[in-house]
Amino acid sequence: MLFTILAILTVAGAVAAMSFRNLVHSVLALTLAFAGLAMVYLQLGAQFIGFAQILVYIGAVAILIVFAILLTRDAGTTSKSALNASASNSSGWGGGVVAVAVFAAMAWAFHASAASQRALPAQPEATMQQIGNALMLQFALPLEVIGLLLTAALIGAVTIAMHDRQETR
Repeated sequence: MLFTILAILTVAGAVAAMSFRNLVHSVLALTLAFAGLAMVYLQLGAQFIGFAQILVYIGAVAILIVFAILLTRDAGTTSKSALNASASNSSGWGGGVVAVAVFAAMAWAFHASAASQRALPAQPEATMQQIGNALMLQFALPLEVIGLLLTAALIGAVTIAMHDRQETR
């Protein structure tokens, strides 16, 4: 029962993220889908993936998208996007049909392939403590380098957005 509720929450958040016209509302709905997916992971016993989903996608990616939208949004573009939305709405149904057809073809190909017929090997048991020890002891330097790289990318993106905004004024 709980899985069904979480699945409905996740799918509803994803559908809402695709269908809202307001970009901020779409990002908030996407955050809801990320949270539902994290709860599914936690319910299935994958604590590391669930907490990583919460920290990385909800805590970093969704917040970064909201900040990027709020920093780079121009007040004059809302009227243009409303006019273009009605023109592109007719092609949305065609795109949806193509997406369903491609998904059906890929699902059939996967089901018919030899890879789906093989037995799965036994999964190794790794606890949260073992994963944490590996990240903090064995892979501490790569983890810090990735953190610095992402911070530098964020600062660069904000600098470019602020520079472009000052040029348009």
